[in-house]
Amino acid sequence: MKRNTDELWNEASRGEPESPLFDSNDVDVAVVIGTGPAGATLALELARAGQRVVLFEAGPWIDPASFINDDRAAFEQMSWTDPREATGTWQLARDFPGSPAWMGKLVGGTANLWTGLTPRFKAHELRASETYGRIPDSTLIDWPIGLNDLENGYDQAERAVGATHRQGRPPLPANNNYKVVANGAARIGYTHYATGPYAVNAEPYDCRPATIQDGFASQGDKQRSKWTPLVSEIPRALASGLVDLRTRCHVTRITLGANGRADGVVFADADGILHRQRARFISVACNAIETARLLLLSSTAGHQNGLANGSDQVGRNYMRHTSGVIYAEFEQPVHMYRGEPMAGLIADESRHDPSRGFVGGYYFEMISQGLASFSQFNEPGGWGVEFASRMEAYTRTSALWICGEDLPQATNRVTLSDSATDALGLPVPVVHYDDHSNDIAMRMHAYDRAEELFSAVGAVRITTAPPLPSGHNLGTARMSLDAESGVVDPYGRAHEVDNLFISDGSVFPTSGAANPTLTIMSLVYRQAAHIIGALRSGEL
Repeated sequence: MKRNTDELWNEASRGEPESPLFDSNDVDVAVVIGTGPAGATLALELARAGQRVVLFEAGPWIDPASFINDDRAAFEQMSWTDPREATGTWQLARDFPGSPAWMGKLVGGTANLWTGLTPRFKAHELRASETYGRIPDSTLIDWPIGLNDLENGYDQAERAVGATHRQGRPPLPANNNYKVVANGAARIGYTHYATGPYAVNAEPYDCRPATIQDGFASQGDKQRSKWTPLVSEIPRALASGLVDLRTRCHVTRITLGANGRADGVVFADADGILHRQRARFISVACNAIETARLLLLSSTAGHQNGLANGSDQVGRNYMRHTSGVIYAEFEQPVHMYRGEPMAGLIADESRHDPSRGFVGGYYFEMISQGLASFSQFNEPGGWGVEFASRMEAYTRTSALWICGEDLPQATNRVTLSDSATDALGLPVPVVHYDDHSNDIAMRMHAYDRAEELFSAVGAVRITTAPPLPSGHNLGTARMSLDAESGVVDPYGRAHEVDNLFISDGSVFPTSGAANPTLTIMSLVYRQAAHIIGALRSGEL
C-alpha cells in the first residue's frame, strides 16, 4: 500500500538524535560533513550500499512545522549567521560586508532556503575554455568530464527532487507574476519560457503533497511540498539504521594519519567541547565558502598551506553567478508574492553568442520577495521619497532575477581572516570578489533586455537593484585532470589525499548559467557510484 507523506515522515524522521549510533573510534565509518543536497544525497547512497556513515551538521534539526512564514524571523531561524568578512570591489562588500553569502545552517542546509529551479548545464558550459577561448584575467579551464557523464545523474536527481516538466511530471500553474513575465517574453520574441523545471510538487509525488502556492519557499516549506534533504534524503537515511546524524556539531579540522590519508575529524559540539571521530574516508560538503575554510584550517605537516592545497587552488576561483534584479511597476496589482516565488524561467539568453558583447549566457528567473526582503534589497540603505514610492508600489510590482555565468578568477577567493574569529575562536572566512568585465557586460545586457520585456507589457516604472547576498557559491576546490590546475579529480577525490572527497559546488571548474543544485546532485550520484566501487574492490 502506498504511504502518504505524513506516514513516511513519522516513520523515518527522528529529529535530534539522543546518542551517537557509532563509536568515535570506529575506523570503518564514512564521515560526511554537511547535510545539504550534496552531503545528504551521498550519505543516503552510501547507506543503500551498506556503508555506515557519520553525518555532521553544524546547525539544528528543525521540523518543517516550526518554520516561520516571515522573512526576517525565518532568516534568523535558518541562516548561517556566523561572522564573515567581504572584501573587493563587488557591491556586496559595501552593502553586506558581514554576510556576502546566504546559506542555511540546519539539517537540509541551504536547500531549505532555495526556491527550486533545476535547469541542467549545457554542453558548451562544460567546455568554456575551448568554446570561449582565452579570456584576459580569467582562469577558465574545461571540465574534465562531459555532458554524457552527467546525464544519468541528472535523471536520478530529477526523479529525487520531483522536477516539474521532467520525466512525465506536470508543470506548476502560472501565477500573476509569471503571466506578466511570459507575456513580456512573447512580445519581444523569446520562445523558451515556462514555470519550471522546478522542485516543488504540482501534484502529490514521492510521499510529498502538492504545493498550496503559499509563496513561502524561501522561508522553509511548512507543507513539505518543496523538495529538500530534510524531508526526503535525511529521513530515508536515518530509517536505514546506517546513518548517525550529529546535529549542532561543527567540524573544525580534518586529521591525517602517518600514512598521509585522512583518518578522522575534530568537531565541536553544541557546548563548544571538542571531540574526535575516526573515519575510513571523508567527504566535505559544506558549501564552497565553508568547504574551503575547513581545508585551510586543516593545515598540517606536508600540507602547510591547507589540506590538499599543494596547488594553491583551495579557496581560489570563487564564483557566485552574475546577477541583479529588475523591478517593474504596473498600474494594476500583480501580487508577485502569491504562488511559488521563482516558478518562471526564460532560457533564450542562456546561450553562447559573443556578438552580445560577452561570453556565456544567462537566464531570467522570476523572483518575488516578501515586503521585508523587498525593502532591504530593492535599494540597500535606501531612504527618501523615491524609495518610499517604490515600497508603496509593492503590490503592483513584478520582478526578474538574472542568473548568468560568472567567470573564474584566481584572485576571487576565500581565505582566513588574520584578525576576526568566530564563537569557537576559529578564523572567519574572508570572501574576496571583483566583477570581471564580462560579468558587467552581461548584467547590463540583461538589464536592457528586461526593460524591453517589461515595457512591452505596459510597465510604468522600471528600476534595477544590485546583486543579492550570494546563494550560489561555487568553485573553491575545483576539479581538474592534473594536480596543478585544481584540487580534486573528476570524481571529486582530492589529488593529494586519496580518501578525501569534496562533494559540493566547490568542485565546479566553471559556474555555467544554470542554478547549481541539480548539477551538484548529478555529480554526487556519480561520485557515490565511484566510492562504492572502490569500497567493494578494497581500494578505498
